[in-house]
Amino acid sequence: MTGRERFIQLIKHKQPADRVGLYEHFWPETVRDYWVQQGYPSVDVPVGQYFKYDMVHMWPVSDPGVFKGEDGLVSETEETKDFRNGFGALSRYWKNKSGTPAHLDFMIKDRPGWDAVRDRLLSFDASRTNVDGAKEMLATARDEGRYSAYGFCFVFEVLRATIGDVLMLESLLLEPDWIKDFCRVYTDFYKEHFAYVLREAGTPDAVFMYEDLGFTNGLFCSPKVLRELILPYYKEILSMFKDDYGLNVLVHSCGDIREAVPIFIEAGVDCLQPMEAKAGVDVLDLADTYGNQLAYMGNINAQILGTNDKDKVRAEVERKMCGMIERRMPYILHSDHSVPPNVDFETYNFMMQIYKEKGAY
Repeated sequence: MTGRERFIQLIKHKQPADRVGLYEHFWPETVRDYWVQQGYPSVDVPVGQYFKYDMVHMWPVSDPGVFKGEDGLVSETEETKDFRNGFGALSRYWKNKSGTPAHLDFMIKDRPGWDAVRDRLLSFDASRTNVDGAKEMLATARDEGRYSAYGFCFVFEVLRATIGDVLMLESLLLEPDWIKDFCRVYTDFYKEHFAYVLREAGTPDAVFMYEDLGFTNGLFCSPKVLRELILPYYKEILSMFKDDYGLNVLVHSCGDIREAVPIFIEAGVDCLQPMEAKAGVDVLDLADTYGNQLAYMGNINAQILGTNDKDKVRAEVERKMCGMIERRMPYILHSDHSVPPNVDFETYNFMMQIYKEKGAY
């Protein structure tokens, strides 16, 4: 099977293929600053091509912030930089390493602040899209026999990015009408801009929706709130992708998202990623509960990979990958988030060797 054929079997049909699928995300500095010193050939060699991953994806709606064009560097020190992005969020980032930024300020602080700028998102703007990049990605996928996906952050993630976690959590309970208006505006925005990209660039195999609903100990809000305020918009945009364009839907959601899995299934999600082991999620438990209603991507504990202890890595990979094979569940090997720089190149190659040896169904 080609990578595309394998992923279609795993994600669309939710059935075992010739072998487990293969994909991965990385922190930017892992390859750039560390692996090139440990034997990786060059930063110019794409990781997906080097390891022959089954999927390639990119983000074609590239500039969805309500403050588009107002982003930029605000201040910096030797170690950090304060940057305001297109969502109006001022955050502090490390210069030489990745990590969750410190939230300093948000331009929208209440409902009137949103009402003053929401109309900026109501008109179609082709400059918010990257049609050329989408065409290039689709051509790469076609030439290399790989599965293709367009990525995007949807309403919950964009809400967090625009008003911050604290105001978002308060408003989910205290101002549900504001949340509904925000979701309505961004759902219409994404539908219009994706329709343009799909028409002008072409149709991939899937969309990859990024929606971080959880933290270490559970969901950011109750399943009841998600069902009332967020699920209707999930259903609407996923219906467009699935019913109008025949696309599959993968969802990335960090943290302990176990209580949200039924919501994802009801919305029409086909594949769940990354299933953070660090937050207590176990892919075998999910597979035992939900069977092949989903395909499953991830759950290899990055903290275990970071020990660079081959016995521990083997135990982690074989328990989960081989456990999914034994259950005849559709599974794609992937970390439980992204591969961090403390994972040695040798260790990751060791995991790839386990995949080659034992990844067949």
